[in-house]
Amino acid sequence: MKYIDEYRNEADAQKVLAVIRRTVTRPWTIMEICGGQTHNLIKFGIDRLLPEQITLVHGPGCPVCVTPLELIDKAMAIARRPDVIFTSFGDMLRVPGSRDDLLSVKARGGDVRMVYSPLDAVKLAQKHPDKQVVFFAVGFETTAPGNAMAVWQAKQLGLQNFSILCSHVLVPPAMEAILSSPMNRVQGFLAAGHVCTVMGYWEYEPIAAKYRVPIVVTGFEPLDLLQGILMTVQQLEGGRAQVENQYTRAVRREGNVAAQKLIAQVFEVTDRKWRGIGEIPRSGYRLRDEFAAFDAEKRFDIGALSVQESPLCIAGEILQGLKKPPACVAFGKACTPEHPLGAPMVSPEGACAAYFQYHSETVGQ
Repeated sequence: MKYIDEYRNEADAQKVLAVIRRTVTRPWTIMEICGGQTHNLIKFGIDRLLPEQITLVHGPGCPVCVTPLELIDKAMAIARRPDVIFTSFGDMLRVPGSRDDLLSVKARGGDVRMVYSPLDAVKLAQKHPDKQVVFFAVGFETTAPGNAMAVWQAKQLGLQNFSILCSHVLVPPAMEAILSSPMNRVQGFLAAGHVCTVMGYWEYEPIAAKYRVPIVVTGFEPLDLLQGILMTVQQLEGGRAQVENQYTRAVRREGNVAAQKLIAQVFEVTDRKWRGIGEIPRSGYRLRDEFAAFDAEKRFDIGALSVQESPLCIAGEILQGLKKPPACVAFGKACTPEHPLGAPMVSPEGACAAYFQYHSETVGQ
């Protein structure tokens, strides 16, 4: 596949690695924000090829992983209702709540369906007017335009049996929460290319200036990641702290303005709780008042739920880059992809799942 293979060329990768080795002179800790980047860094062994001075830590860039436990329990409470068709992307179906997951609800008779687009859920609502159709709207800014379009379209169609359970989170406030922590160890960021495709990278410029930290918008293939790391190291070694764009084939500074306008029309910024981290001010989206009729939490009046994470799971520390998966006493033992204690072990973008799959020597330690 030409347009993938050119970003996976081994000879080119070795050339970039050689430049990284020549450039680095002291220890640096770099965080990749995106779970997809984490997966490929581990899958292609990039973390092992880098010089020992460079430490990669994994950020809260897996939307499945940071969806609050109580919201997953709310999703299951809605999905159990006989009048509901509950829809979701496939990566949410096995994420553990406080007791079980959405697939368990489906196994017990709940009408839980995997869809490939929120617009599929809108079509289901049209097709089944006797059912309440709910879409689990999880994600960073990347998926927000599609979810906003689904709600906007449902309103135009006058659908009274469609709603979303919203758990949208935003990258820049999470970065600030990490950088402002007294435990912070991050000195440079690889920003998520797909988020910046939608939102651009102008929001990151004040963060780089305020915290004196380099931020490099980076793609997902091995050469993207290596070039992003090189650009970050060059800034660190040179004492610079700027936003740079490695992913020029997809990202512009201003982003997708039309998508941003649609998001702003349907959603507004709100405080949001992150699983394993806690509440981060102004770090998420909620539906605007004019679209409140499509808010599943309000429609089903679920109320507050009291839940508790597994005391063995250190997902919060992993998502903040404070620890790596093998440091967890449950990793590969009490916590596996078949029986996960936390979302990072079951999500295809989760750091724990990536280590379990590609770092076989760490499993069970």
